[in-house]
Amino acid sequence: DDPSPALPRPRTRRPLPRLLSHGEVEALLQLAEDDAQGDRPEAVRMLVLLELLYGSGLRATELVSLPLNAVPRDAPFLNITGKGGQQRLVPVSTRARQALSRWLAVRPDGGKHLFPSRGESGHLTRIRLFQLLRDLALRAGIAPEKISPHVLRHAFATHLLEGGADLRVLQTLLGHADIATTQIYTHVDAARL
Repeated sequence: DDPSPALPRPRTRRPLPRLLSHGEVEALLQLAEDDAQGDRPEAVRMLVLLELLYGSGLRATELVSLPLNAVPRDAPFLNITGKGGQQRLVPVSTRARQALSRWLAVRPDGGKHLFPSRGESGHLTRIRLFQLLRDLALRAGIAPEKISPHVLRHAFATHLLEGGADLRVLQTLLGHADIATTQIYTHVDAARL
């Protein structure tokens, strides 16, 4: 009789998320801002995508599928429909609002999405967003394998915690149903300390 199946097994711990430093995020934002100076639609779109990923902590799917009517005219918030159809309000920074205004001025007409595409989906795809970010990272001197839309979301959360944000507020901003999901960022902060 083998008693080993009844023994408790060690649990594998979730790996800590990959992070970007403040300097790396600033390098990305600066490059995107420099590219957008000429008001080329693709460059302005990249600036807005970056500002919303890092400045509001949106998931890639939430960002690319954002309907045009989710952008309010005067309020500093976006109305996001997240996982499981959950609605939440996400703050939009002054920089992101300015970039959004620039994007709405040069955005191609047609389509109900904020980031329309010529493809079947009607909006920019997550894969294309990933490719655009990697290209920007490469030009900013950051290893492309180090970046993804989710890495920017992790940077948003970690940098807010470093700045003294409350964990419950962070949970709401990120749209996490369970506080345990948000707690991973306290471990990231402790590991950095």
